[in-house]
Amino acid sequence: MSHKSKKSDPSVAIPHAEEKHGYEFFGPPGAFAVTFLLPLLVLASLEFCNDVSGCPAPALLSPRTLTWAKLKAQTPWPENGIAGLFDAEAIFWTLAYYQLLVALQIILPGEEVDGTVLSTGGRHHYKFTTWRTCMLLTLALTIGTITYGANWIVWTFIWDHLIGIWVANLLIAYALSLYVYLASFSVPPPNHPNPTHRELAKGGHSGNMLYDFFIGRELNPRIDIPSSLPLIGGQTLDIKLFMEMRPGLLGWIILDCAFIAHQYALYGYVTVSIAFITAFQALYVFDGLYMEPAILTTMDCTTDGFGFMLAFGDVAWLPFIYSMQARYLAVHPVELQLGGTGALVALCVGAGYYIFRASNNEKNRFRTDPSDPRWLVGYGAAHQLPRRLDHVLGFLLPTGLAGYVIYHTRNPITGVDTVDVKQTDEVRGWGVIFTYFYIVYFGVLLVHRELRDEAKCARKYGADWEKYTAIVKSRIIPGVY
Repeated sequence: MSHKSKKSDPSVAIPHAEEKHGYEFFGPPGAFAVTFLLPLLVLASLEFCNDVSGCPAPALLSPRTLTWAKLKAQTPWPENGIAGLFDAEAIFWTLAYYQLLVALQIILPGEEVDGTVLSTGGRHHYKFTTWRTCMLLTLALTIGTITYGANWIVWTFIWDHLIGIWVANLLIAYALSLYVYLASFSVPPPNHPNPTHRELAKGGHSGNMLYDFFIGRELNPRIDIPSSLPLIGGQTLDIKLFMEMRPGLLGWIILDCAFIAHQYALYGYVTVSIAFITAFQALYVFDGLYMEPAILTTMDCTTDGFGFMLAFGDVAWLPFIYSMQARYLAVHPVELQLGGTGALVALCVGAGYYIFRASNNEKNRFRTDPSDPRWLVGYGAAHQLPRRLDHVLGFLLPTGLAGYVIYHTRNPITGVDTVDVKQTDEVRGWGVIFTYFYIVYFGVLLVHRELRDEAKCARKYGADWEKYTAIVKSRIIPGVY
């Protein structure tokens, strides 16, 4: 959220010729795969690792006898088919969640910050309120849980309507991507009056409709609130920053908390493993929300347009894929020994978090003030560390060698149904396809982001980048890559 954009800075030169960019993500075929096939992967993760039959669904381990009828019986697939995925209640409350976040963004006071200089020579102005929003939501959820316990309607609704909530977020991602794609055609062309400093992303207007819809045509799509409205008039909602920092990141931790509540409701206790994962993930999220202004110097903000890639990743991928470990542990608790917990804390918090925060702080300080003399003498953590290394295995290890089967039995005398969750030899290890998928995905993401960033920095800094890479030789893993 921001007020109106700042006027042009006459001291900043506006480039006359735009730098050419080729396709990324394998061009239109990659855009098609992410736009239409990757959502199926998320849906599969929600269906095939479940609390109906197990993780994975046992039928998947016997492909020769696998039938669609058997698979449907072992998953939470709705009885009325695809139409059943569209959960009206879930859509309503998901939209209410977004409306609440927008209202808090508008109403709450926040830190006022100018963005980086745009190619038009101007700057956008931002108001950051996500940290205050986070604290208010945390307080409200804490009070609700203390008052009503693990069976509070918020937690049970999330668990019971999880797939519907994901579908609602997917629909929002598609709808918002279409809106910003169509709105981008009203961006003023170069050398025309442009008081709001709207601009297209350099790699976002290839002319291929699907690719541009996916990658994002406009760099910073925004919605102006009419000045005539009392109290809130004259402000601007930056769509990209809203989606990056609010519904998905906050939703990730809310999902984790719902899964903790479900574990407690089922077993009467909370394991150290699920508490550790949630606490560590919350640390990363809260850190990002508290340091929100630093996003203005990231590639997502300065370079990438806002299209389906970011919209889907922000709200229909990140919260549901990243919370997979907590969802697994909610059904199949894994106890951690004290020694193992201590080692994880030392590894993740002591090493991983330090690298994450130190490197990001230094990157942000450099991009904010590159003339600082400290950079000229090789000052800072990045000269002793790989250029990109900020995540470790802490999100995954607490799930152990994953896999479980759910047995449903009925007492013939009392007619009472009982559910027993066991890890058998047949399924042990197969669950890691779901719980360890994060590290595979994130490894690909890091390498791809590193390659994009490497090319961008080489173009931007030239000889200085060569000097830097001569000093900091490792990109991600010391001595390996």
